Amino acid sequence: MKHLKKSAQAWFLLLLLTAGSGCTDHFDEMNKNPYQVTKDELGRENYNVGSTLKTLQGLVVPTEEHLNQFVEILAGGAFAGYAGSTIDTWASKFSTYNPPSDWLKAPFVDVFEKTYPAYRDMFNQTEDPVARALAVLLKVAIMHRETDIYGPIPYSKVVLPTGDISLTAPYDSQKDVYNEMFNDLENVDKVLTENKDLSPEAFRKFDDVYYGDIGKWLKYLHSLQLRMAMRLVYIDPVLAQQIAEKAVSEGVITANADNALLHVEENRIAMIYNDWNDHRVGAEIINYMNGFKDPRREKMFTKVGDDFIGMRIGTDPDDKDKWVKSFSKPIITDSDPILWMNAAEVTFLRAEGALRNWAMGGEARDLYEQGIRLSFEEKGVKGADEYIKDQTSQYPDVYTPPVGPGYTSKLSDITIMWEDGQPNFERNLERIIVQKWIAIYPLGIESWAEFRRTGYPKLMPVALNKSGGSIPEGTWIRRLPYPAEEYSLNRTNVTAAVGMLNGPDTGGTPVWWDNKKNLN
Repeated sequence: MKHLKKSAQAWFLLLLLTAGSGCTDHFDEMNKNPYQVTKDELGRENYNVGSTLKTLQGLVVPTEEHLNQFVEILAGGAFAGYAGSTIDTWASKFSTYNPPSDWLKAPFVDVFEKTYPAYRDMFNQTEDPVARALAVLLKVAIMHRETDIYGPIPYSKVVLPTGDISLTAPYDSQKDVYNEMFNDLENVDKVLTENKDLSPEAFRKFDDVYYGDIGKWLKYLHSLQLRMAMRLVYIDPVLAQQIAEKAVSEGVITANADNALLHVEENRIAMIYNDWNDHRVGAEIINYMNGFKDPRREKMFTKVGDDFIGMRIGTDPDDKDKWVKSFSKPIITDSDPILWMNAAEVTFLRAEGALRNWAMGGEARDLYEQGIRLSFEEKGVKGADEYIKDQTSQYPDVYTPPVGPGYTSKLSDITIMWEDGQPNFERNLERIIVQKWIAIYPLGIESWAEFRRTGYPKLMPVALNKSGGSIPEGTWIRRLPYPAEEYSLNRTNVTAAVGMLNGPDTGGTPVWWDNKKNLN
């Protein structure tokens, strides 16, 4: 890993430019009646707009290798059981719950300072309603991850009613952030729906996800609404159901042809695993898939000898070369697209909704099995129907790695095959989440959020908990604390944000929607 540059001056510039977040106040400009793009707008080759869209697309799941490593691998990947660190000089890191201050800076400061100047530029550069709508959609896609990491964040007060930029950055509670985001997505939905027949050529060269296909962007938008709605099931189930059912009725991603994938000239995340060798696959996902005899392993991970072997999270390696050689790594090339959301995830979300008796366009069991089939199809693997019928394979009893600490407690006795009947609600929920977790690898931030929300998949506690007691032994981190830069440059507002939490600004304090009572 090569360290990100630290610059207090850069963060201060961010505060001058973007000090809050959210731009719902711009919708009066965006929602022109009848919302149609004019011929002049269609004919304009606005490369500034295109560059801004590409910048925002590159931040949904960060494409820059250093930022991706901090956010998706060192933090989200570790907390989701996806990735372990092989570096033998890192005594402080996310996975042992004692990250250094410059690590805490990246997921917050760097994401905000890259997102909001680009977002502001879009509204300064064009009045094109579709371009502006896509910018708002991308902002939500980026910032829903931020609020899930931290809880309260700046969202609704970046741009003042006058159009000026606030010097300070007031925070919104996470509940208010979610409400604002749902409102933003509804407004975007209206704009894109009015322009759904727009020729793909209007945005093809600027759109590295759907190449200007507005119909596919609408499916992604509704799928994002569904994902976010499901986050609320243990804190506001009525609202969760309302938003989820509406999203599904309006059309979500149901086929792999519509998967949200960012196509890049060079997938620089590949170098993190293939060139830097800073990480290997986490023990938990390997263990579950080994126990299930999952044929997708061949497409996802390398073997060590004849086996797939994952490393336990929260360890301190003593010899990088030895640890690199001892564990499997992801199969990833520099030509691979970057996953945002796939049909399998959306179908598993629908399966969970159907399990809760919501109108999801199908029965829970059928949707669960279809989610598995979609994942097998996406990976190019056969045998989904046989896999679905497996009612005996389980998580292995003992984890015995070639190096590092093992684990001898059986985490789960869940099997693959569905069990009918209301008494099996929780077991079937676990099945859905485990299979979704496998299907969306390597989306660390998303899987960590779902683990906190549901308690699934059941994961080993970190081997070394260096939190100093802020995260109790045997439990898992619930959020990241705010970085030092916020306390030095935005103290009043970050202090108010801490007051919105259900506890101190530590990793042991749950975010607003993290409200299930029987978490592991």
